[in-house]
Amino acid sequence: MAKFDAAMTTNNMQAAPAQAIFDPEVTENRTADGAPAVALSGAWDIRALESRAGLLNRQLRLLSADSGRHWDLSHIQRLDHIGALLIWQAWGKRRPSLLALAPGHEVFFSNLDSAAVAAPVAPFDSLRAVRALGAAMLVLREHLLGIVQLIGQILIDSFGLIRNPLRGPWREISASVFRVGTQALGITALVGFLIGVVLSYLSAEQLKAFGANIFIINLLGMGIIRELGPVIAAVLVAGRSGSAITAQLGVMRVTEELDALSVMGIPHTVRLILPKIVALAIAMPLLILWTSGIALIGGAMAASTQLGISVNSFMSGLPGAVPTVNLWLAMGKGIVFGALIALVACHFGLRVQPNTESLGIGTTNSVVTSITVVIIADAIFAVIFSDVGISLS
Repeated sequence: MAKFDAAMTTNNMQAAPAQAIFDPEVTENRTADGAPAVALSGAWDIRALESRAGLLNRQLRLLSADSGRHWDLSHIQRLDHIGALLIWQAWGKRRPSLLALAPGHEVFFSNLDSAAVAAPVAPFDSLRAVRALGAAMLVLREHLLGIVQLIGQILIDSFGLIRNPLRGPWREISASVFRVGTQALGITALVGFLIGVVLSYLSAEQLKAFGANIFIINLLGMGIIRELGPVIAAVLVAGRSGSAITAQLGVMRVTEELDALSVMGIPHTVRLILPKIVALAIAMPLLILWTSGIALIGGAMAASTQLGISVNSFMSGLPGAVPTVNLWLAMGKGIVFGALIALVACHFGLRVQPNTESLGIGTTNSVVTSITVVIIADAIFAVIFSDVGISLS
C-alpha cells in the first residue's frame, strides 16, 4: 500500500509540472473584428519590474493614448500592487472602456479606483470669514455667560460664609496660599532679577549717550514697580498656578469626584473654587512686591556696573523718583490679576469633559486666556490711571 501511494504521488508530480514565470511583456495585436488591442503577459510584480519599470511605463503610456484600444490583462501570471499601480498610472489613473482582467486581479484595480475618487470641491463661500467670526463670538458669549454664572454662585456662597464663618474653607485657603505664593517665590525671583538686569543694561546704553545716567532710577523704578513687576508676576502665576488649578479640577471631572461632591451635597464652589480665588487675591500682591523688589536689585547691580551708580545711591533715590501711589496701584493690580487668573482657571477646569484630550485642551486654553485677560486688564489700568502717580519733577 505504501508503494502504491508513493507511485501515485510521483505520477501526480510528473503530470502537473510547475508553470514557468516569464518576464513582463507588452504585445500589440488586433481583435477578431480588427480593432487595435494590447495584451500584457508575464509577471508584473516588484521583483520582475525592478529593472524594466521605466521602459514598460513609457511603452504603456504611448499605447494608452488611443482611448479605443482593447486591453487584455487576463494572461498576466503574477500581479501585485506595484504592477497594478504602474499600469493604472499609464492609463491616466482611470480604467479603459475595453478591459479584460483575471478574476483574481480585480481587487488591485478596485482599490486604485476608490483611491482616485477625489472629494468634491466645496464651493467658494464669500461669507466664510463672517461665519467664522460669528461662531467665535458665540463661543465667547458662552464663556462669558459661564464666568458670570460662576461669579454669581461664588457671591452667593460668600454671603453664606459671612453668616457662618466657622464653616469657611480656611484650611483650603491657607494651603492654596502656600502652593500659589510661597512655592512660586523662587521662579518669580529668578525671572524678576534677570528682567531687571536686562532692562538696566539696555537703558544704560541709551542714557550714556545723553549724559542722563541718573535717570536710570526713574526709568527702572516706574517701569518695574508700575508695569513690569505686576505683569511678569501675573504671567508666571498664570502659567504655573493657573494651569495647575485647571488640571486639578479637570482630573476631578474625569474621575467623577465633582459629581461625588454634588451627590453628597457639598458645593464645589465653596471647597474648591472660592479658596483658590481668595488665595490668589492674597498671594498676588505679595508676589508682585517680591518680584519688583528683586528686579530693582538686579537693575541696581547692573546700573552700578554700567553707569557707576552705587546700589545705595540707587535705593536712596528710588522713593523720590517713584511716588508711593504707584506701589499701591501695583498691589491693586495684583488683587485683580489674582482673582481673574483663578476665575479663568476654575472656569476652564469645570468645563473639562471626562476624557484626557479635553483635559489637555482645557489646560492650554486656560493658560492662554489667563495671560490674555491679564494683559487686557493691565491695559485698562494704564488708561484709567494714566494721570495717577506720574512724577514730572
